[in-house]
Amino acid sequence: MIKTITLSNGLTAVLENLPHAASASVGVWVRAGAVDETENAGISHFIEHMMFKGTGLRTYRQISEDLEKLGTAVNAFTTKEATCYYVKSLSSNLIESVSVIADMLTGSLFDKNEMEKEKGVIVEEMKMIEDVPDDFGQDLITEAIFDGTPLANRIIGSPESVHAISRDDILAYTGRRYTAPGMVISCSGMYDEAALMAALEQGFGGISRVAEAPRIYTAESRQAARSSLVKDIEQTHFFLGTKGVSFTHEDIYALNLYAAILGGGMSSRLFMSVREEQGLAYSVYAGDSAYVDDGQFVIYAGIADEKVNEAVRAIRGELSKLADEGVGTDELHKVKEQYKANYIFRRESNSSRMFAAGRNQLLLGRIYTEGEILAGVDAVTVGDIARLAKRYADASAYSAVTISGRAHDLPALLA
Repeated sequence: MIKTITLSNGLTAVLENLPHAASASVGVWVRAGAVDETENAGISHFIEHMMFKGTGLRTYRQISEDLEKLGTAVNAFTTKEATCYYVKSLSSNLIESVSVIADMLTGSLFDKNEMEKEKGVIVEEMKMIEDVPDDFGQDLITEAIFDGTPLANRIIGSPESVHAISRDDILAYTGRRYTAPGMVISCSGMYDEAALMAALEQGFGGISRVAEAPRIYTAESRQAARSSLVKDIEQTHFFLGTKGVSFTHEDIYALNLYAAILGGGMSSRLFMSVREEQGLAYSVYAGDSAYVDDGQFVIYAGIADEKVNEAVRAIRGELSKLADEGVGTDELHKVKEQYKANYIFRRESNSSRMFAAGRNQLLLGRIYTEGEILAGVDAVTVGDIARLAKRYADASAYSAVTISGRAHDLPALLA
């Protein structure tokens, strides 16, 4: 059972005690992501890096050493909509681990010399992303789908935007975003509640109560965008993308299952047809990503250059076939069982439980129970899938991106 407790400054903590565990995971979630950056693109991600670079009490080396001597795993990540700093610790060392991460988030110095070094590190990270076409293409197709809205903002920013970030920019941004109303602390595992709450109050109870209103970032449907990026690589990476649905949309589970039927696993339609039967791609899949106010649906294939036309025809054929013929009860039952199994498997990890509870509380203001989620999946009908299949059947309405050793005529491919 998840318990919601409020610190003295209004910061929300969501706690799930798992007495059978020998460890616990704690995540500090901040409503600071790419969608919140009206300027200084990449600042949320840059701040995530800088939180590890030294406080008034610890150097960057001492932060690592203090956590590692406790056997604690620590990391952080930035998404379109949030930043999360998290530790996984033996239950016996949890309180000490929490004190270190609290020091990082409330006492970081943002030293100018460290900032300049870390800017260079992030530019190298950008290069690494661009060297992985199936990762970089995801950025490009998301930009195409959400062009003109904050969801198009690249999480990592650009070399120019990151180099332009000043210490004053960081202090102003954290002053607006790293405040009690825009933060959630999530914990799942085995812990002493009284000791944990005392540690959270001591570490985070002094954070400002200033509230910053969440941004709204629904994208209007717009004309499909196409781009073909030429790089010195041996394979064509092909992306189709269009609008999906938000976390709270009534079709969220139906779209999850539609994506799984189309391209979610080794028995999915795209995998069986495009890879197994026709041998046109090594990797091919479909998936949806939901955000607070919007969502996206993307199809990807890694294709030999000389087989692009055939592969695109095969993908379009599967979209049309699913729209024309629908899905049978057996196939729908199969993907429901796969979905539920994957969900339950994730629930066996206290880290996964912490991530889900913290993200949902921060972004949606509530935590969806296991029963609600499983019931939502079970409620999806053959008719729901048929309706979505017709909605997503027309590939010519999708945005498209290729990263390849040569340019491709995308309008002609998708006409």
